[in-house]
Amino acid sequence: MTGREFLELDSPQQRLYLERLKRMEVIQKTFNELPKADQNLCNHGSYFLGANASLCGLAANNFFRNILHVRRASLVSALPMAVIPFLSTAAVYEVFVREPLFSGELNCEVCAVVRGGLIGAVVGGLYPIFLALPVNASLAARYSSTPLPGKENLLRFWLATAQPVFRKMSLGVLIQVLTGLYLATKHHGIYVKILQQMRTSRDPEELQA
Repeated sequence: MTGREFLELDSPQQRLYLERLKRMEVIQKTFNELPKADQNLCNHGSYFLGANASLCGLAANNFFRNILHVRRASLVSALPMAVIPFLSTAAVYEVFVREPLFSGELNCEVCAVVRGGLIGAVVGGLYPIFLALPVNASLAARYSSTPLPGKENLLRFWLATAQPVFRKMSLGVLIQVLTGLYLATKHHGIYVKILQQMRTSRDPEELQA
């Protein structure tokens, strides 16, 4: 049993895991030596993308309320449209862009930039619009602000209702795409700066990492 545990601890997977932990420690140590502007951009950049998602959610919510003539429960519809897109966008960007970059798992600049743009478009731009539709549809049905069609015409009705909102929100989605591309590009540039500092480090253990 002891020999088996020793072999497991000395397995290639274990060595790779330990090397990865060591590399992450070196990256974090080098990151702490960067200028405060770079650190703030890395630590809080996703919040900016999330704040834009909140604005998209509030704008889409307002458009749907006007189309459906919903005049009540403004806070009830606005609160989730501000909070949920913010948290979702920031969390998804952290998981799929920032953390893989600064843990050494994502070294491809194109991959990082594409991820940033997709997250900005899908999670930060389109998702708030899709989220606003059922929120305001339920309010319109509850307060009878707009006559709703039968089941046979329901899909056509909501497609016609959502189409002008998507047109109006196209600029917001584009801004989110550009914001995601910008953040991912800047974050990858900071990651490259960290690698350059690691290469010029005097510590031989950091050079091997």
